[in-house]
Amino acid sequence: MATIALKCPQLEVVIVDMNEDRINRWNSDDLPIYEPGLPEVVKACRGKNLFFSTDVKKGIEESDIIFASVNTPTKTQGVGKGRAADLRYIESVGRTIAQYANRSKIVIEKSTVPIKTAEAIARVLSANETANGGHKNFWILSNPEFLAEGTAMKDLDEPDRVLIGGQEQDAIMVLADIYANWVPRDRILMTNLWSSELSKLVANAMLAQRVSSINSISRLCERTGADVKEVARAIGTDSRIGPKFLNASVGFGGSCFQKDILNLVYICQQFGLDEVASYWQQVVDMNDHQKSAFTGKIIQSLFNTVTKKKIAILGFAFKKDTGDVRETPALMVCDMLMKDGGLVYVYDPKVLIEDALTEFKYHEIEVNTDQFIFSKSPEEACEGAHAIVVLTEWDEFKT
Repeated sequence: MATIALKCPQLEVVIVDMNEDRINRWNSDDLPIYEPGLPEVVKACRGKNLFFSTDVKKGIEESDIIFASVNTPTKTQGVGKGRAADLRYIESVGRTIAQYANRSKIVIEKSTVPIKTAEAIARVLSANETANGGHKNFWILSNPEFLAEGTAMKDLDEPDRVLIGGQEQDAIMVLADIYANWVPRDRILMTNLWSSELSKLVANAMLAQRVSSINSISRLCERTGADVKEVARAIGTDSRIGPKFLNASVGFGGSCFQKDILNLVYICQQFGLDEVASYWQQVVDMNDHQKSAFTGKIIQSLFNTVTKKKIAILGFAFKKDTGDVRETPALMVCDMLMKDGGLVYVYDPKVLIEDALTEFKYHEIEVNTDQFIFSKSPEEACEGAHAIVVLTEWDEFKT
């Protein structure tokens, strides 16, 4: 939304949220998320054509286009637990729009959602609109984002593509014309709703698959004496494969890859495609194996025990240039080390200990705060450590 405000000064962009503390931070110099380049754009547009408010009713009433950008986490209970997407928030958005909409609107799915979610949103809007005695039209579009944390502003400024799915061509063109203010028309792809919804899940699944593929080969390299970096370079020069996402690592993390693959697995199971579901499940299983094997090597290198040994963990977020700890590989690494009796000293320039503990709690992992300590500097974390584990490659860690 900040990028649209920057590129389209003729448009008024209003971001609404029921969380007053979050909106207050968006209206301050202390933004609630860290993303390189974002503060400058917000500062340039805020108060001109970019506004942040808790007045959801007014935001809906005065808008022509509504982006639904709420969280769609994996269900933690009930049918589909651990795989299906929890759509309670997207459903709530639909009900709220229907409650306050005073005229016809274009409603856009920005959240990553399972295929056919747009159909469910349409039913929610229609049912609630009828209950409220209205006669309004809602045009549903799918417009998934393909940005990556840490490079999001660049990804938005020069996207590989913009994907718009819908059934009504006129509504699609309204959104396409907005993006055309800075995106070449040949990069604006138009599909039906279901293709757009599925494309986002598949894009993340394919990227995660590459990470798990090279990580599986790294395990073979360890046994055979081959160098996984040399292997990755050799295969990456093949134009059919390319070099991206071929860096062996502790495993992928973040809010998207695992969640979206598990959602894809669940969808395949729902359609009776068990072999397809098993194929994609292996991507997640390989990722978990990589994290476990990595931590096992740390313990093995310290004479098969880390009891009362200080272990420095540099980087807790799932990648550099972000403070996002969702599904971070550091979670399993720290948990395994602490269960073996280790004293884990963490330093990350953008992560607070409260965020880390919240993620542990979400995964029902109990943490002894006598074993899990956040340090104020990398030097403090590393001083007297029996081992130094670098999980994210912040530039300051190199020195």
